[in-house]
Amino acid sequence: MITKQDINGLEVFSCLPEGKSQRPPLLFIHGAFAGGWMWTETFMPHFAAAGYPCYALSLRGHGGSKGHQQIDWLSVADYVDDVRQVVDTLNIDPVLLGHSMGGFVVQKYLERHPARAVALLCSVPPQGLIAAQFHLLLQKPQIYLEINRILAGDHTDTDTLRDALFAGEVEPAMLAEWLEKMQNESQRAIWDMSMFNLPNLYCMRRPPMLIVGAEKDMLVPAFLVQTTAHTYGQPCHILRNMGHAITHEKEWPHAAAIIETWLESLTP
Repeated sequence: MITKQDINGLEVFSCLPEGKSQRPPLLFIHGAFAGGWMWTETFMPHFAAAGYPCYALSLRGHGGSKGHQQIDWLSVADYVDDVRQVVDTLNIDPVLLGHSMGGFVVQKYLERHPARAVALLCSVPPQGLIAAQFHLLLQKPQIYLEINRILAGDHTDTDTLRDALFAGEVEPAMLAEWLEKMQNESQRAIWDMSMFNLPNLYCMRRPPMLIVGAEKDMLVPAFLVQTTAHTYGQPCHILRNMGHAITHEKEWPHAAAIIETWLESLTP
């Protein structure tokens, strides 16, 4: 069962396994334009059923968290502080799983804090967003323009959302619900991820790491996920025939299975 609490102004969702579990908690960090809600329908119930206590925060200015009025001035460093604030409330250090922008936040988190392990899912690479932005502009200029509209606070339509996030069939009701929950993103955070606050690879801690991408991802193309894997000296898992929203593609259990296998490998 999904529950929700407020931790110092941050919306935090929880989904706990039945009975006691010796498995480490998982903390999910969402991507741009989204919130903690993106994990509640698929990944959190799945991993809770497998024995992992699951938590997902909405970064400040997102979902039900504070800070919407100041969102354009929020930095990636602010988002790192949010993650740390939630980590500090847990009895055991969690495994961090970040999607898209959330993966970038996880990388910045490792500059300042240790982590048990991290999973980067369709993550913004440590080299930043510039290559992804140019690739999208050249391949899908209409989607590029629509994303900039969303960044400015304007809403897009379900057709554009489907083209940007999904490769397979999408249920109209789910797509409409996703569109309703989407929001604008911090202009400052986008600039941080583009060039002004990229991860300092020499300062980062290097815990066990999983890197996953999607073959038909339009926003963080597979070749950039491979670049991330090469940068960190890790193998790369590319999900066939899936788009950026791996949590809601119909084949999302394939992504969950890769993560679950990796989590099991962490157990001594």
